[in-house]
Amino acid sequence: MHRLRTLKSTFVGIAAVAGILLSASADGQNAQNQTQVTQTEADRTTSEWVNPEQRKLTKYELGKKNLAIEGYDPVAYFPEGGGKPKKGKKAHTHTHRGVVYRFVNAENLRKFKDNPDKYEPTHGGWCAYAISKGDYTEPNPKRFVIQNDRLMLFYDGLFGDTYKSWHKEGPEELEVKADQFWLNETGERARIPSEFAQNNGDTENGDG
Repeated sequence: MHRLRTLKSTFVGIAAVAGILLSASADGQNAQNQTQVTQTEADRTTSEWVNPEQRKLTKYELGKKNLAIEGYDPVAYFPEGGGKPKKGKKAHTHTHRGVVYRFVNAENLRKFKDNPDKYEPTHGGWCAYAISKGDYTEPNPKRFVIQNDRLMLFYDGLFGDTYKSWHKEGPEELEVKADQFWLNETGERARIPSEFAQNNGDTENGDG
């Protein structure tokens, strides 16, 4: 069911991304949506993560049996997990609040269990750039950034590379917009890792 929804959302989202990348005016198209619920900068950086007990999983980018990131290990994207996208193994599978993740080894699984708020991809696993514009687009799992110690994924295909657009238009501003849209859609506030890394700069990666 989720895959059918994902495919439908992907086709719609890709068309939306094409329009977004071709028109700078797209920035203001979802302003009315982003005023529904307020979340200040102070809330994002200092408050506890308080979210509904039940996730709206139909809003998430999930595959068969609720598998996230096409089976890629969420910890592997981070420096302590190797810093590169890697497919997880069925032997190291874990379900967190309804979302299924796979890991390359038991150590990465342990890291995830210790701090899932840090390692889960932002915005339900959708393209962060598209979410910042109020659209849902399936990302390329190999196109990502670690920003403020959070994993963000991006679309990279026929209609362009939203990873490049993200950095060109302003990562910090777009992160706030994406968090706000996701909050409005799901009631979920931005997940703030329990401990931020000493260096909160970006760890960037392309198709490697």
